[in-house]
Amino acid sequence: MNEVPLYAADGGVQPALPAERPAQLLGGLSPRDFMRTHWQKKPLLIRQALSPEEMRALHFPLSPERVLALAERPDVESRLIAQSRGRWTFNHGPFDERPLPSRKTRNWSVLVQGANLVEPAVEALMQRFRFIPDARLDDVMISFATDGGGVGPHFDSYDVFLLQAHGKRHWRISAQDDLTLIPDLPLKILANFQPEEEFVLEPGDMLYLPPHYAHDGVAEGDCMTYSIGFRSPSYRELAGHFLGFLSQTLEDDPNFEGRYADPEQKPTARPGELPAAMVKALAQKLNALRWTPELVGEFLGAYLSEPKDHVDFVTQPRLPLARFTARARKEGIVLDARTQALYDAHRFWINGDTFEPSGTLLAWLSALADARRASAATVDAAAGLPDLMDTLHAWYEEGWLRLAGPAKR
Repeated sequence: MNEVPLYAADGGVQPALPAERPAQLLGGLSPRDFMRTHWQKKPLLIRQALSPEEMRALHFPLSPERVLALAERPDVESRLIAQSRGRWTFNHGPFDERPLPSRKTRNWSVLVQGANLVEPAVEALMQRFRFIPDARLDDVMISFATDGGGVGPHFDSYDVFLLQAHGKRHWRISAQDDLTLIPDLPLKILANFQPEEEFVLEPGDMLYLPPHYAHDGVAEGDCMTYSIGFRSPSYRELAGHFLGFLSQTLEDDPNFEGRYADPEQKPTARPGELPAAMVKALAQKLNALRWTPELVGEFLGAYLSEPKDHVDFVTQPRLPLARFTARARKEGIVLDARTQALYDAHRFWINGDTFEPSGTLLAWLSALADARRASAATVDAAAGLPDLMDTLHAWYEEGWLRLAGPAKR
């Protein structure tokens, strides 16, 4: 499909885990085996999913001080959860003006959402999980907790990998069907948690849990856990947004031109009654609505690539098109961590915008979405594709991508 190869000799990028190859990250399972036997089916405990050498290579984990500093930033979503004498408290960040508790105080946790958007080391970690489609991959949340800290027994509506990064955390898990919550609490805590298994995770260990699997993690001393989470929108949520999207398409639908008319309306003695003819006329129009898989795909690509409300892009230093092109051909390009890029056989989506490029250009952009970067040689080889450099330059000015910088020697 791709006539212009993305992986070039002057700076390749590590592809997703090969589907058939056993991976230490998955406890020796191949991605194919993991998806077949565990994904959305049953938990998996993995000892040393990341070795100390791999953690160092990823510049991972962040220091506790760095994580707590993220909780002070207004552009990072953070929460403070504490328990004292059986009473739970919950506060939203940023915590720049309200200081966090002392690290000598027990039983509190800070949760930093979307850490991969602002920390390259966390983004590099998340790339290890791209054997699962980007449309499902959400973000990385970091939990820093003092001794005894946790968020109580709960369940998530999505899949999650819980990677221990620093210190120890004691996990208890259960496949229980009773997911009743304790009422009148600021947190969603299970009322009748009945643990069936328990483990202590140390740095490099990881626990995978499918949706709705009850779990409770408690810190043993200071600890940090990285939660790699996945999107699992409800059909009700998707349907609501799709109907909003569909309403925009009606502007070009000739079946919905004109206005309601009732030339056969007779005088009424019941002016407050809703006319049955009006109900019937609109029902007939709505029954004529049809949507195809292609239209649904158009909606999903735009919707799932739309950045979250709190995400802001940092604009790059302005460069004329010619200067940008010259540098991109020498340095290569990298998608910003905040950028969401998806594609199908006919379209390309980036941060909610839809493009329908030509075949060769679509192939090149699709490969860019897969690898999230293109080497200097790759950009240079493709620079003659119609509209490519204009498109990349526009995305650069929006902050959606950046120049990779001079090649390291």
